[in-house]
Amino acid sequence: MTGRAVLVTGASRGIGRACAAAFAAGGDRVAVHHRDSGPLAEQVRDALPGDGHVVVRADLADPDQVRAMVDEAAERLGGLDVLVNNAGVFTPHHILETSYEQWQREWRRTLDTNLVGPANAAWCAVRHMRERGGGRIVNVSSRGAFRGEPSQPGYAASKAGLNALGQSLARALGQYGIAVATVAPGYVATDMASDRIDADGEAIRAQSPFNRVARPEEIAAAVHWLASPEAEWASGTVVDLNGASYLRT
Repeated sequence: MTGRAVLVTGASRGIGRACAAAFAAGGDRVAVHHRDSGPLAEQVRDALPGDGHVVVRADLADPDQVRAMVDEAAERLGGLDVLVNNAGVFTPHHILETSYEQWQREWRRTLDTNLVGPANAAWCAVRHMRERGGGRIVNVSSRGAFRGEPSQPGYAASKAGLNALGQSLARALGQYGIAVATVAPGYVATDMASDRIDADGEAIRAQSPFNRVARPEEIAAAVHWLASPEAEWASGTVVDLNGASYLRT
């Protein structure tokens, strides 16, 4: 499973950066995607073990940029074997604390980035994977898809949609040797979650019997395994990675 071409969206920080490091450590070539954090993405690329890693840019809410970015990654890596749909936005828009205009704006931005963007990236990536006889898509969802996010309902809805997208693609693409799986983390020690953790860290950590939040590397380890040949039979699954902070039946 070494020597693959891997595209990780949102790889300049957090879970994406940890995923890029995990794949590179396993001998793969990685395209480090970012939207507007070029210097950070270049630092990630330069720190990865091995050779052949590249940086690519796109706003996932822009379909044309997504297509150009995926095609660039495939061209510069010599193909595409794995797509990790990790990038996303998480902004407050409580229904009682936003204007109608703000409500519309945040829902559109969140859905375009967190759901439609990954769907478009998958559409583009699958064309390259079929040329190589198969591939892997791993989506990074959230515990919020099941538990709900009172202050970020668009985020929870987008992640629930991402779960359904992954299962639909798993059904559609298995016959072509392309497996699709999803991870659903709870709180992770990332820049995205830092404000919430800083403001209410004790209560957040207490949600798990381990009394902590996840490390990005723990999520990346699961993503890396789900992208492996051995994990093909996990296609269609949504893996909860929340330290028993939320148990669904």
